[in-house]
Order: sequence, then structure tokens, then C-alpha cells
Amino acid sequence: MKPFLALVLLFLCAGCSAGLDRDQARQCRLTVAALAGEGASIRVTRQDQLDGGAGGTVIRVEYRAEDGREARPGFVQCRFGDLAERLVITALRTAEGPLSEPRLLMLNRFWLGKDEGGRHDPMPIAGTERAPWIPANTGYWMQQIVNAVPGTAIYGLLAAAYSLIYGLIGRINLAFGAFAAIGGFAGLIVAIAGGGWPVGPVLAGVALVAMSCAAFHGVAASRLVFACLHRTTGQQSLVATVGLALFLGEYLRLTQGTEPRWVVPMLDTPLALARDPSFVVTITPMVALAGATAGAMALTLQWIMRRTVFGLRWRAFRDDPGAAALFGVGRDAIFAQTFALASAMAGLAGAITVVFFGDLGSAYANALGIKALTAAVLGGIGSVQGAFLGGLFVGMAEATWSAAFPIESRDFVVFCILVGTLVLRPGGFLGFGDGAPRRV
Repeated sequence: MKPFLALVLLFLCAGCSAGLDRDQARQCRLTVAALAGEGASIRVTRQDQLDGGAGGTVIRVEYRAEDGREARPGFVQCRFGDLAERLVITALRTAEGPLSEPRLLMLNRFWLGKDEGGRHDPMPIAGTERAPWIPANTGYWMQQIVNAVPGTAIYGLLAAAYSLIYGLIGRINLAFGAFAAIGGFAGLIVAIAGGGWPVGPVLAGVALVAMSCAAFHGVAASRLVFACLHRTTGQQSLVATVGLALFLGEYLRLTQGTEPRWVVPMLDTPLALARDPSFVVTITPMVALAGATAGAMALTLQWIMRRTVFGLRWRAFRDDPGAAALFGVGRDAIFAQTFALASAMAGLAGAITVVFFGDLGSAYANALGIKALTAAVLGGIGSVQGAFLGGLFVGMAEATWSAAFPIESRDFVVFCILVGTLVLRPGGFLGFGDGAPRRV
């Protein structure tokens, strides 16, 4: 309980306010350098996100431009497209009036599209002056490691959910991607409803509601599906979990609709870690929070499994269900408790996905579940420690591939890793050492 309370406090202390889309504000600021004139010194004085109605988001940036002779106040007001083009400026107004369509097209294509790393941003990244100098190649790979942290956290939490169930009953539940989506949608509703509230309470509410909602659905699934299958073969259980995943996907479609919903990413202000002459290695508070959350949950889960009555009963049932029943470990109770814990981990993974990326769809959740299964198999499915190690491996593999090769083939490579692991070492890193396939 103490580690869980510490996690809640971490969320509560995670920030102060939300509401401004940092990515859109940055795009709008970049237009100032192009419009203010060459050689002007620009100081941003205010940024606001205005109500854009049904036509997208409107960002207003007020600034003062100094060219050595006078200081001129000015502003730019940028209208952005819908979710599919949320970083594309569709209309721009200045103090002199609206920008013409040809000038806006040139601005989007040849200025904003070529400004890699935001070199012309009039609001430099916080801490750049104090950041240590490093070689360019070192900084590039350091940034890829930072970029891998959220994926590692998500995959580790979901892989731990797979391992909890497989370690108890020797069955794989392929519906954990859907449980993550259920938790993510629940968290998304909280995040949208909490717009304008302090970030700490909103994040705490997102995490708690996502975990609770996913745990409720997990317990229901354990009672309605898995409790009826404990005497069946592994193949029958796999088919049942595929059916459960399809059912939950349709359930989400009917209850949440097919229209995409977007929540402004929170705690996404970049902070400088290191720099070279043309590149700044950055990290956002949300990336650090995602990594800290996964680490805290990993320690919490280890404490639960080793120090609590539930952990003792879980290990007893795993080793010998019949003997455990003689000592009062009820099968239905341990099933429900394990599914609640595993589904809560999946719900937390969905919550991290929502607050970091801004949205979560059921189609993405299916791929997310398979990638997490890859992490669980790599770590040694059934091993909770190995699950987080596998999540680290998959997250780093994705970041490394994205840095050096086409990102379109990244998912294909992860699935090839899953196939290769099942063929060459089905026991994973911390699982059994022989080459015989495991019972599923």
C-alpha cells in the first residue's frame, strides 16, 4: 500500500496547469521569426489557446520585436486543422491582417516544414544555456534513449499483466490490449472533463479511474470467461481470449463511437539535457513521469508478490493448485484478485498512452497488446521481473530501429522478434532454458 500511495503523491505533485497545446504553440511561435524580419530580436510576451469552435484550435502568440532602433509589439493568431492535421496551420492573422493563402502555403512548406529541432523558436528550450556539450552522434542516440522511455513503460506494464495470468494458470490472455484501451478511454474522459484543472489532480484521476475501470472489466472477464475454462485445453482458452478481445473491441466501438477524441498532452514542455552546435537533447516531465511510474509499479508489484498474503497465495496456487485449495486458497478468489491486478496494470498502461500521445484507438490497442506479448515472451512469460526487462528490450528496439531505419517497418520488426524468440528460445531471458515449447 505504501508504494501505491507514493505513486499517487507523485501524480499529485506532477504539475500545475493544463490547457495549452505545446506543439501547436511552438508551430505558431515559429511563424514569428519568419514574419518579424531578419535580424530582429524577438521576445514572446504571452501565449493563449482560444476557442476555435468546430474549425479546430486557435493559438495566439503576442511578442515584441527589436531591431536595434525600436521595439514593435505584434501578434500572430494561428488556426490549426482537426485531429488528422493538428499541426498544420490553416489560417494565420497578424496585426496587419490575415495572411494570404499563397504566403501561408510557402510558410507551411518551406519554413515550418524545414525547421528541424525548432532552431528558430523565439522561446528557447529551458536549460539550454546550462546543458553540457556533447558530440552530435552521442546526442542523437541519447535522444533516442529518452524517446524509448514511454514505450518501455507501456510495454513493461502490459507484459507484467500477461505474466501474472500466465504464471498463475498457464494461459495467455490476448485481450489485454483491449483492457488497456478500456482504461485509456476511461482516462481520456477524465482528462477531457478536467480540462483547465491543475495537472496533478487530473493525472491522478486519469490513473485511478483507468486502473479501476480496467480492473472491473478484468474481474468480470475472469468470472464469465476464464472461470469456465479452467478444465479446457490451452488452444480452447486461446480461442476464447481472441473472442473476448473481439467482443471488447466491438463493445468499445458501440459505447465510445468511432470519432477520434483528442486531449491536449500534459507536462510536455521540453527541458534541455545536453546539446551540440545544432541539436539539443530534450526530455519532457511527462516522459520522466512515465518512466518513474513504470519503475514504481515494478517495485510495487515485486513487493505485492513477495510480502503480501495475496503474493503468498498466488505462489502457492501456481506451484500446486490442489494443495493450495487444501490450505484455504480458493480458486475463484485468486482468479478474481489476479485478474483485477493484471487488468489494473493494463489500464495504467492505457492511461500513460493517453496522457502522453493524446489519444488511443482500439486498432492501436490490438497492436499494443501483441507488442506487450512480445515483451512478456522475451522476458520469460510467467516471470514478472522478466516482463519489465522484456518491455525495456522492445522499447529500445523500437527506438533504435526508428533512429536508423524506416519507421514504417518498425512494427514488422517487433513481430519478427516475437517469432524468432518463440522459435529459438521460447523461455525468454528469465524463463526456462531448454528449447521445448511451453504449454499455453
